Amino acid sequence: MKKLNFLMTIFLMVILFSCNNQPAIKPPVADKIAHELFNKRTDNYYWMRLTDEQKKASKPDEQTTKVLSYLNKENEYSKEVLKNTEGLQKTLYEEITGRIKKNDESVPYFENGYFYYNKYYAGSEYPVYYRKKRSLLAPEEILLDVNKLAAGKSYCSVISLSVSRDNKILTYGVDYVSRRRYSLNFLDIKSGSLLPDKIENTTGQSVWAADNKTLFYVTKDNKTLRSNRIFKHRLGTPAEKDILVYNEADETFSVSLSETKSRKYILINSTQTLASETRYIEASKPDSEFKVFEPRMVNHEYNIDHAGNEFFIRTNSDGALNFKLMKTGEGKTEKVNWREVIPHRNNVLLESFELFDNWLVTQERIKGLNNLSIINENNGSQYNIGFGEETYTSSISINPNSNTDILRYNYSSLTTPNSVIDYNMVTKEKKVMKEDTVLGGFDKNNYESKRLWAKAADGSMVPVSIVYKKGFVKDGRAPLLLYAYGSYGASTDPGFRSTILSLLDRGFVYGLAHIRGGSEMGRYWYEDGKLLKKRNTFTDFNDCAQYLVNEKYTSSNGLFAMGGSAGGLLMGAILNMRPDLYKGIIAAVPFVDVVTTMLDETIPLTTSEWDEWGDPRKKEYYDYMLSYSPYDQVKPMNYPNIIVTTGYWDSQVQYWEPAKWVAKLRDLKTDKNKLVMDCNMNAGHGGASGRFERYRITALEYAFILDLAGITK
Repeated sequence: MKKLNFLMTIFLMVILFSCNNQPAIKPPVADKIAHELFNKRTDNYYWMRLTDEQKKASKPDEQTTKVLSYLNKENEYSKEVLKNTEGLQKTLYEEITGRIKKNDESVPYFENGYFYYNKYYAGSEYPVYYRKKRSLLAPEEILLDVNKLAAGKSYCSVISLSVSRDNKILTYGVDYVSRRRYSLNFLDIKSGSLLPDKIENTTGQSVWAADNKTLFYVTKDNKTLRSNRIFKHRLGTPAEKDILVYNEADETFSVSLSETKSRKYILINSTQTLASETRYIEASKPDSEFKVFEPRMVNHEYNIDHAGNEFFIRTNSDGALNFKLMKTGEGKTEKVNWREVIPHRNNVLLESFELFDNWLVTQERIKGLNNLSIINENNGSQYNIGFGEETYTSSISINPNSNTDILRYNYSSLTTPNSVIDYNMVTKEKKVMKEDTVLGGFDKNNYESKRLWAKAADGSMVPVSIVYKKGFVKDGRAPLLLYAYGSYGASTDPGFRSTILSLLDRGFVYGLAHIRGGSEMGRYWYEDGKLLKKRNTFTDFNDCAQYLVNEKYTSSNGLFAMGGSAGGLLMGAILNMRPDLYKGIIAAVPFVDVVTTMLDETIPLTTSEWDEWGDPRKKEYYDYMLSYSPYDQVKPMNYPNIIVTTGYWDSQVQYWEPAKWVAKLRDLKTDKNKLVMDCNMNAGHGGASGRFERYRITALEYAFILDLAGITK
């Protein structure tokens, strides 16, 4: 009997072992087709690249069919590998969207005789735009219902609503592809009917002249998508007859439009990484020729505004690395006439300014935190608005009127939802006009945030913002998600993110690493994380991650990292440098094939970014970029678990970069950790459109790391 029981036990164990070791689903294997690039580099996956013409063709050619087949196989593989998380994904999606108020309304602002605002309704993905004449008690007028535009579309983006000065015509840009090429539409507000005027291939942006008949707009280069030309349109005339008023011939510059706060001037802004140039005309003279405000010069960036009879200029001229504020009279725009208003300060970055009749407000950054400074123009007195939290973010909001003592600004922190505040600059009283409602039982008193400082390898102190649910024990056992960006001087601010509550409530710590490449610590912080100092961005992140492990906020077995776009480059670089430090990585629309992209002038954004990454046609930059380029530095070694997301129509980081990276990782990595890629076939860089649908990818990413952390519910 004992022998029989023993044999039965062995038999059951064999059956159980066999069931648990069934062959797993096999990942897609991409063909290797050698393609020689600059400097005799070989790219085995270059064939994945399709042109816009191929993607849009009604009948796909052989290459397109092959690429689509591969991307679909990746999506199928991802779905199968993450099948066990589908229930968790659904739970997370319902949690995240369940915190969003279904019927919601923005805070109205008053401009040119009307209050403007938008509303969201339960069951709808997109906003409806409204206005009321002179009073909030006046009848409501519908300007635009984006839900109607989006009906039957897999993607819809509407931007840059602009009303003519006589309040009769609305222009807006709409993109149904996610390629950021917008059709400019004209709507008669009273009748609700579209005018025959329609302009294709624009940035979506437009500015009306004072005659209510003339409109200026920006078009894009058909191939590179660079914003390069300004046209003038007359209402009622065909777009083919529009007049070219400015062509930006320098391929490293892009152009945009704006108008001064006084509405007296229309501006053409030419910008690149290291320089800018502004042209202007009076809005009442749309047929006049645009004049250069101050000629462009290498390493000189400036932007202007106008109030009264003076121009104000934010500039980094004459060594003002952190910018200073100057002013000059009309007709005296040359730099020799500029007079100093706020001097350059080594420890304060001047980010922006707002003009009022009696006040000047500046948005500054000091030691990584935002500061709003109020200056009385009548007596020169100055003070700062206090915020009272250890880590937070604030910014100047919509302030279209200058004849007021009220400043509207935005405020939030890692524990405080986004708020719109009206601030009386005379009495210093704050009036919270709206704090975003977070449903689902949220109580900000249940969470705690801290600001830490991690020491980088070269001795630099890098700020880190973290948040967790109260009751957290610092013993190294908690999982932690660390996010960063670190490029273009863009600062990662510690603002409220309702999505991360799904992580915090499950025991996660969430952190933001304010690494070099951003401007958190001033302009020098950016300069220390670009070009031939770009590796500082990556080592800073790894040093912050190691610090959090050393201080027992987490362990390497519970540490996850996340970044998107240029932050996806960051993810690829830290993986190659310290794969042992992380349990899992979320790389969203990652810019990982740096050298190849920066060598190809036909790809969108390339020429305008040589001053950010370097020009690899020059050996010094080529060698340096090659040393950290994630795609080029993939090695035969163990990597952590990785999830990669991308969009087929991405105009910022083409889908083939992450696709090639994943294929190469699969071919060379020596571990058995998860590597999956989700390619949204209907979206671009920003993911799905709509206020709810976009969170499906967030739920997927969070389910990926929660599952790895052993959290299944």
